[in-house]
Amino acid sequence: MADALELDALWEDFHRVVNMTSAELAAWLRVRDAHEETEPLPEDAGSPTGQHVLSILQKRRTDLTDDDIRVMHKVVDTVGDLVDMEDEPEPETASEDTGRRHRLMTLGHDPLKP
Repeated sequence: MADALELDALWEDFHRVVNMTSAELAAWLRVRDAHEETEPLPEDAGSPTGQHVLSILQKRRTDLTDDDIRVMHKVVDTVGDLVDMEDEPEPETASEDTGRRHRLMTLGHDPLKP
C-alpha cells in the first residue's frame, strides 16, 4: 500500500483526469457496450478497466485496495499519454479523433469537458 502522501497525490491526480461523474461514466459504458441485438446488464457494461474506474469513483479514499491503486496509476498514465497526443497534428479523419475520445471516455475522461 502506498504511503499517505503518495495516496493523496494519486487521489488528486485520478480525480483530476477522471472528469466524468460516476453517473456519466456508467451511462457511457452502457451505451458503448450496447449492440443491435444485445445489451449487457448495467453492472456488466464496459471494459474491466472502465468498470474498475466506476467502482473507484464510488469509494472513499480510505476504502481503496491495492488493486484500486494500481488501476488509478494506470488510468492517470494512460489518460496523460492520450491527452498528450492531442498536442500532435490534427487527426486525419474524424473517426480517428472520435476513437481517441471514446478510449478516453471509457477511462472516465471526456476531453470535450472543460
